[in-house]
Amino acid sequence: MAKTVNLESFKNKLDKVHEWPSLYMFKFIVPSGKEQEVFALFPNNELTTKTSSHGNYVSVTAKVMMRSSEHVMEKYQEAHKIEGVLAL
Repeated sequence: MAKTVNLESFKNKLDKVHEWPSLYMFKFIVPSGKEQEVFALFPNNELTTKTSSHGNYVSVTAKVMMRSSEHVMEKYQEAHKIEGVLAL
């Protein structure tokens, strides 16, 4: 069963802990071979990756300067379109 997210609640939490603009860390896990799709979400940013012990998955971390909670949420919505992505 997929977990649903209350977007307004998420936005409020982001705004409570960040003053915008702010450096924000995104973390995703994707099936191997899909990491380039995550890279495409963050052009011109340095990303780090780590492959799972069996090589089936790749974790991708991006530290990005974001302008607002709305922009953070937009990135998550774009990432959601990647097949098999898990946002942490």
